[in-house]
Amino acid sequence: MTGAGLTEVTVDDLVDLARGAAVLGTGGGGDPYVGRLLAEAALREHGPVRLVAPDDLPTDACVVPVAMMGAPTVMVEKTPSTELVGHAVTALAEHLGITPTHVACIEAGGVNSTFPLVAAAQLGLPLVDGDGMGRAFPELQMVLATLDGIACTPMSISDEKGNTGVLRTVDNRWAESLARSMTVTMGCSAIISNYVMTGAQAKSALVHGTLSLCVAIGRAVSAARSAHTDPVAAVVGAIGGAVLHTGKVVDVIRRTTTGFARGEAVVAGADGDLVLHFQNEHLMAMRDGAPVVTTPDLIIVLDQDTGEPVTTEALRFGHRVCVLAAPADERWHSPEAIELVGPRYFGYDTDPVRVMT
Repeated sequence: MTGAGLTEVTVDDLVDLARGAAVLGTGGGGDPYVGRLLAEAALREHGPVRLVAPDDLPTDACVVPVAMMGAPTVMVEKTPSTELVGHAVTALAEHLGITPTHVACIEAGGVNSTFPLVAAAQLGLPLVDGDGMGRAFPELQMVLATLDGIACTPMSISDEKGNTGVLRTVDNRWAESLARSMTVTMGCSAIISNYVMTGAQAKSALVHGTLSLCVAIGRAVSAARSAHTDPVAAVVGAIGGAVLHTGKVVDVIRRTTTGFARGEAVVAGADGDLVLHFQNEHLMAMRDGAPVVTTPDLIIVLDQDTGEPVTTEALRFGHRVCVLAAPADERWHSPEAIELVGPRYFGYDTDPVRVMT
């Protein structure tokens, strides 16, 4: 999955970028509409954001990611201010006594690919054209940086009330546990900045070209609609994936617990039912009681007619959808990565089932 490299992001790119980010977000990463609106406000005020490919980062660059942490279902009703996004970066920088040179995305997702644009625009910094996963995962330690031995903390965490904290933990799993507790106390949604890394580390730990790919996916959908061709097929072509299932959502069980949106959805189609299991993101698709695709590969739900991505908080009874699958970055299939993000970590009694394209 690659996209032609961009050199900057403008307001005109945001619809396509947010759409493509929500595709890669596998149902999580936050509402793309909310993320787009906040990014649009920041870019209109401060101007376009320059993109820098990871390979072009100076070795001694100071790269600071920023993201939303919490349940996407909550953020729909509790939208953070644009100022809060930049504040998370500056609070961490002040604590560490560092000067950030670049902002980065820690994951692909509807808001977590656009919030870094907000911070970059506010702070006048370039944004790295990459992310820490190539998709979205629900927990802080689930990034390629963890596999590279990069520490999640010190990290900042801020809420809309004005509370800000800085965590130092013994490892990245403890960062997830303690930050999750704080996020729940903060109302199940907070802004964080973490995984500060050098340019040399970023080149190794990030998935390259994510934002360019997001725009390419979004543009493919726009072009298909203009040409009155199949936008779902356009997405499949853009991500190198496959259609798993087409049908109607006939049941959704969704609950917000321990800072996550957890649940299951049943999609009824001509070849039976497909059951989706999610924890913010779609983690497993099952047919006839057997998994057909599991994490770490991508499971994506699109509106059947428009090709628009459908997040887990937006799944509704009667929605006609196509379920896609696409391969994850190959690094996610190493034994160490499977231990970190494989189905057994999430409590599913199965080995990973990979996408067949």
